[in-house]
Amino acid sequence: MSVSEGVEVSALLRSPERPRALYVLAHGAGAGMRHAFMEAMALRLQSRGIATLRYQFPYVERGTRKIDPEPLLLATVRAAVAMGRAEAGGVPLVAGGKCMGGRMTSRAAAAEPLAGVSGLALAKVSLPMLFLQGTRDALADLALLRPVVERLGNRATLRVIEHADHMFHVLKKSGRTDEQVLDELADTVAAWSQERSPRA
Repeated sequence: MSVSEGVEVSALLRSPERPRALYVLAHGAGAGMRHAFMEAMALRLQSRGIATLRYQFPYVERGTRKIDPEPLLLATVRAAVAMGRAEAGGVPLVAGGKCMGGRMTSRAAAAEPLAGVSGLALAKVSLPMLFLQGTRDALADLALLRPVVERLGNRATLRVIEHADHMFHVLKKSGRTDEQVLDELADTVAAWSQERSPRA
């Protein structure tokens, strides 16, 4: 996938035979598009009729840990969304990601609307938004997130995952497995994308 002159990154499209939506899915800061969480979500979404387009940010493609400057991250999001729009074939297009990937997608949409996309997260974004949040996530305080979601009104949906941390791992004493949590996440994304997404 071409981001800009001289900047190419890998992308991976996973699709069921007849997708109901396409989710342009950005990875987090510490792991690329092939991280176990990203793979598990793509497989689960595929089994629920949702195609995914995962892509690398340039620093991951280069094999470095130093995160790219924000303008390059935003350009990468825009390139991925453009590729997703081209691949969507008329099904709803959703964009987002894990942690930093979701944040960069939101910032890209807040700076300039991403044509044909819904499902982003920030107050400046007028599109439908979905927040998936674990109650044990040390990087995002639910006490701070809940009022933000409330202010966004019917544009925002918050799905709280009990006992889940930042990577959606759950403690054994929760009575649930990580696999069950991943299924819940995929079910939520699939149902939400069908209910809230405009056509691509």
